[in-house]
Amino acid sequence: MSGKIRVAVAQSTVPEDPSDSGALRASGREIRALMRRASAAGARLVQFPEGAITYPSKYALSSAGPDQVGPADWSRAAWPVMREEAEAIAELAGELGIWTVFGSPHQLSGARRPHNSLYVVSDQGQLVDRYDKRFLSHTELQFLYTPGTRPLVFEVDGFRFGCAVCVEVSFPELFAEYERLDVDCVLVSVMVDDAARATVAQAYATLYCYWVGYSLPAQFSATVPAGLVAPGGQWAARCAGDGQPGVVVADLDRHTADPTIDVALRLARPWRRSARSGLYDAHVAHGDPRSETHTAF
Repeated sequence: MSGKIRVAVAQSTVPEDPSDSGALRASGREIRALMRRASAAGARLVQFPEGAITYPSKYALSSAGPDQVGPADWSRAAWPVMREEAEAIAELAGELGIWTVFGSPHQLSGARRPHNSLYVVSDQGQLVDRYDKRFLSHTELQFLYTPGTRPLVFEVDGFRFGCAVCVEVSFPELFAEYERLDVDCVLVSVMVDDAARATVAQAYATLYCYWVGYSLPAQFSATVPAGLVAPGGQWAARCAGDGQPGVVVADLDRHTADPTIDVALRLARPWRRSARSGLYDAHVAHGDPRSETHTAF
């Protein structure tokens, strides 16, 4: 089993109007430029934000008009352009030999609302899986998307990766689930200008002793730059907080000499698993009145 893998986390400019073909083309070009930068830095995997190709604002497709939130009219979206850009990203992933995880709406059949998805493309340029956001915001559920139903774990060079999207950071059970699924890193892609959400994502790296990739739009990076959190909770690398597209790389190293990461991986994570699995059962003071009576000093 490999002991190290280099991962890149990107912050790209996310357009908010799925009907604007020019903006969709521009986002695709920017994603591919950042893929090239990640590859040149030796990354085996690069992560992009939620809706990297496009994430519609709550008004962009509203059937109630441009100033009122209403059910999205997805017939106005430039689906052929989105698909062409996704295919071009996959083709470049194969050319560069880099795994690529990027967000986009995923069209469903007929009039059904799309999924809000992360596509996982292999270093051979193949779409190998897709994560569909399971916990949607109120607006997403009422007006925009169809929820997904399953976690996603995929493997690159012996490292296991999970996926989560934006508001799902507020649901700790998803991150506990990924710990049970034995991931090494959870890729969290968001479309939000919110420092607190990044802090919570950082906390999961502390609680569950795995790496967390945090990718968000470049236009929100002044609040929170994209980056990678190491087991133990320290940021291993962060983009610039200048509102510009960027990418950073860091190594996921199981044998690092960094004491914080080493303690988290080698000691804390195994011990916490045992603590959740009956470690204390044999030590409980069953039948001891001094233990079972709670109203006496």
